[in-house]
Amino acid sequence: MKRILLTISFLGLLLQLTAQFDSVFYNKSLRMDYIRSGNSENEWIALENWYEQADWAGSENVLIDPLGYGKHWVEMRDAATDSVLYSRGYGSLFSEWQTTAEAKETVRSFPETVVMPYPKMPVQIRLLTRTFQGDCKEVFSIKLGPENYFIKPAPKMKWPVMNVWGDGDAADVVDIVVLPDGYTMEELGEFMEDARFFAESIFQFEPFRSLKDKFRIRAVLAPSDESGIPVPAEDFWPQTALGSSFYTFDSERYCMSYDNRSIRDLAGQVPYDQIYILANTTKYGGGGIYNYYGLSSAGNQLSSKVIVHEFGHSFAGLGDEYFDSSTAYSDFYNLETEPWEPNLTTLVDFDSKWKSLMDTLTPVPTPAVDSMRTVLGVYEGGGYVAKGMYRPMIDCLMHTFKGEEFCPACKHAIIQMIEVYSE
Repeated sequence: MKRILLTISFLGLLLQLTAQFDSVFYNKSLRMDYIRSGNSENEWIALENWYEQADWAGSENVLIDPLGYGKHWVEMRDAATDSVLYSRGYGSLFSEWQTTAEAKETVRSFPETVVMPYPKMPVQIRLLTRTFQGDCKEVFSIKLGPENYFIKPAPKMKWPVMNVWGDGDAADVVDIVVLPDGYTMEELGEFMEDARFFAESIFQFEPFRSLKDKFRIRAVLAPSDESGIPVPAEDFWPQTALGSSFYTFDSERYCMSYDNRSIRDLAGQVPYDQIYILANTTKYGGGGIYNYYGLSSAGNQLSSKVIVHEFGHSFAGLGDEYFDSSTAYSDFYNLETEPWEPNLTTLVDFDSKWKSLMDTLTPVPTPAVDSMRTVLGVYEGGGYVAKGMYRPMIDCLMHTFKGEEFCPACKHAIIQMIEVYSE
């Protein structure tokens, strides 16, 4: 009887939360496209377009970001009461570029998008950025009414959608849309196989394997004019649907796209929480930015681990734990503040990280010796920095591809993120 009463109580809570969502939002999405410009010291936001997209893919219960991850946030407030209706953290290609040498010499612009539930009342939408000192500053604010006739329907395309995995309700699962780049019409059959390979790669590793019923994965079958992905240093420039390219920020293996509009238009053919792009190439590489998108080559022998590594970035906000390879970045982290990534720490506020998961007898910092290889600890080196930054394990899928699993701190963070979308 007690279990029945608890079940009834839980169902009642869910109905109450759903009613709250329905009283504030329509079951559709509001997409805001904008341009983020600047240099190493400054940034500016310019509005580009508003779009209405069918269906809301996110949770109807967890509307206020509970984790605080990300370089940026979008915040929607009721214009009449100033109460927060929705918020989410995310990263950007611009914020990474700001730490490159080029950003000290010139100004560049990067198109971006935020997707929110569609409000039933006038709202104030704010974009905020985390400064190098860890403070939060507003960089853009605009008032919007739901009946604004400049909100146009999102583009509808003719390309078919393939169901790859899962069939849960959009509000109760993590919705991933997989997009092809560099696959011609004749190669879309290969993309369909690669999309299945993406799902197999994710679910090969814990905790994704145990929680795979919390996911729905669909793929949009859109061809490119030419096969392959550009490699600028080799003067190879095929025309592709999404504009992916190696040598992003002049880093050979960093493969990303600046064509935000094409990515978002194609992704918007289905409701989505996460975007993942598969590049038709055997060249090793990829990239992933939190709540932005993930991308990786589909035909490399390490593609399976690259996929789950980059998805760790784009979905769970995990940071890179390696520190001994060259990158295009300088001063990526301020060692005087705690990084927002859940698997990195400067020990400034280690209590907020994975300390509670550790054995109390484990020394902090932890010596990186063979006897500690399977011990969750605090090992120096991570986030592209050899000194002053610490990671949870000697090795992890966010460090090298030598092992076969995420460390306990990364697993914990992934589970938390799955709950944000599915609980």
